[in-house]
Amino acid sequence: MTTEFIKGLEGVIVAESMNSFIDGKEGILIYKGYNIFDLAEHGTFEEIAYLFFYRQLPTQAQLRAFKAMLAKERSIPKLVRDTVKALPKGTHPMAALRTGTSMLASYDEEADDTTHDANVRKAVRLTAKLNALTGVVARAREGKGPVPADPKLSLAGNLLLGITGKRPTKRAVRIMDVALILHADHGMNASTFSSRVTCATLSDIYSAVTSGIGTLKGSLHGGANERVMASLMTIAKPEDAAQWVADRLAAKERIMGFGHRVYKTFDPRAVILKKFSEDLGKETGDNRWFDTSVNVEKAVMEQKGLYPNVDFYSASTYYGMGIPIPMYTPIFAASRVVGWSAHVIEQHDDNRLMRPRAIYVGPKDLKWVPVKERT
Repeated sequence: MTTEFIKGLEGVIVAESMNSFIDGKEGILIYKGYNIFDLAEHGTFEEIAYLFFYRQLPTQAQLRAFKAMLAKERSIPKLVRDTVKALPKGTHPMAALRTGTSMLASYDEEADDTTHDANVRKAVRLTAKLNALTGVVARAREGKGPVPADPKLSLAGNLLLGITGKRPTKRAVRIMDVALILHADHGMNASTFSSRVTCATLSDIYSAVTSGIGTLKGSLHGGANERVMASLMTIAKPEDAAQWVADRLAAKERIMGFGHRVYKTFDPRAVILKKFSEDLGKETGDNRWFDTSVNVEKAVMEQKGLYPNVDFYSASTYYGMGIPIPMYTPIFAASRVVGWSAHVIEQHDDNRLMRPRAIYVGPKDLKWVPVKERT
């Protein structure tokens, strides 16, 4: 048994998985054997979700049936909606989403069934319900009730409708569809690992996904996209970006959206989102956010040698679609629920409790001192 301490578990192999493959040196991301560029160009989020759950791309008939299942499972119980709305003002949307997701388990008769088929059925339910719940959370922040789903819209379309309250354009739906595809899974990242640790105890998929949401909330994981946009908004104009970067680095501050534990080159997801950010700037006539982002990217590369990751260009892309900044990370969760669920299915199919060890670095020879004699 090894006693080597590896901080942050960097490079430690904790599981075998068929869900996604990352080549950090070459900037390659593969889902179930398919390159992310191929999926982003040709696929829909529903097809990718089907691929993760059933381990093959659907036929036309299978896709129609799958979409029908998703539409059937969208409803959010009234008590869950009311609870989300009753949370204190200022509650972070990810905290609200975490609470609502945990509550959903109580309404699922199969919640504690960890068999393969039951997990797949629950994965479908969770994908549909987190999509709808994200809209509930967004509207509750504004003191409004949820917007009814449109059966003619995809998951991406209904997500935008639920968040903004406005019927999205075809272009916006396609951009969101691709964004959901890009965020669906990404190896053994922090939230996926926490989901697998949770379900490895033979806890249920709802508990595992709730763990994933709680982990994704952090600013070093999913929450980074919010901080990226907040940073961009402090830069008065694109020409100021280089000096802004220099000032941040001089102050030894972290610049969010750059660097990655795995990628040592351009994150392929960032490549795709960068193009969307540029297109949205042209379509809206407001190039400020894209131009500022490009200048920040250039400055960070020159001064620090770091590449942008998926969070960097997702920020300006979402902003260009009129999505409130606090809702960026819940959108991430509404996509990543597919990956979390697929990993739960894998874990339960061949389970072993995860029980790592820690190296004790504290004292070993202390003697008990009666309470009256302690100083």
